Amino acid sequence: MNAEELGKRFARLVTDAVVRRPVLWRLFRAPLRFQFQKLAPGWDGRRSPARVEAYEAALAAMPAAPRRALDLGTGTGDGAFALARRFPEAEVVGADLAPAMIDEARRKTPPELEPRVRFEVADASRLPFADGEFDLIAMNNMIPFFDELSRVLAPGGRIAVAFSAGAQTPIYVEPERLRRELTRRGFAEFADFSAGEGTALTAKLH
Repeated sequence: MNAEELGKRFARLVTDAVVRRPVLWRLFRAPLRFQFQKLAPGWDGRRSPARVEAYEAALAAMPAAPRRALDLGTGTGDGAFALARRFPEAEVVGADLAPAMIDEARRKTPPELEPRVRFEVADASRLPFADGEFDLIAMNNMIPFFDELSRVLAPGGRIAVAFSAGAQTPIYVEPERLRRELTRRGFAEFADFSAGEGTALTAKLH
């Protein structure tokens, strides 16, 4: 088994463990950050051009444009750029655990998006944002920390959770579990999407 396959298996193991028991994140945070630090320089070359298809499909279905949007687990920024282009009046923040990923995202930010897009290093389990700061939170291939998502999303705001290769994505959470955990925190109006190999789910916080 090569290093890439081992990395994918580790990402799935961490996702499964942390979604079930968030307290375990304290054990996995540092090694997962290290993994993505190493991957950052060649990240875009390893990923399919179709990696944001399901993410884009979910964004296209939003009934209203957000004022402030968060791309959580932004990696090298493709999700943040998609948000900014989809919603040209929105202020967009891209956040990621790995500083090297954020460096790449800042480096490749198109000049026309620089006034509205910024990137921050952040731990999704303890986000450095105020309660209710965002109208939309979007994630592509990201471990969801449900309590923090509901904290920084404004009432009436929406969430989009996408996985670029559906159930084959290394970081993946079954839609049934997503619905159950989000429902417990006041989310409703669920909708499912698929595009290419990817899947996505959206919901509204009441």
